[in-house]
Amino acid sequence: MEKKNEILDLSIRFSLDIIKYTELLEISRKFVIANQLMKSGTSIGVNIFEAQSSESRADFIHKLKIADKEVKETEYWLLLCENSENYNFDPALKIQLLSIQKLLSKIISTAKKQ
Repeated sequence: MEKKNEILDLSIRFSLDIIKYTELLEISRKFVIANQLMKSGTSIGVNIFEAQSSESRADFIHKLKIADKEVKETEYWLLLCENSENYNFDPALKIQLLSIQKLLSKIISTAKKQ
């Protein structure tokens, strides 16, 4: 039986939701923000996924720190969408992102102590 990986599951689910959201933005012709969100929002999961096969603890931490930076960038783009008049904003994305951010911080902190 395969062990559940919560951070990986959260990041994949978030990436899929970001894809759906950016498709809606593109329908509304919000191409620049859609492109930025697609890149940063899916990059979180890519870096978490890569960290699963890291070569060392330092490499693992480094990849998760990159994911954390992508969380911050994604948070910025979502903040713009939330505060712009002509954007359909999905507050569930912010909630998901916060969950990922908290769990990432916890994992990084724990990995540094080992």
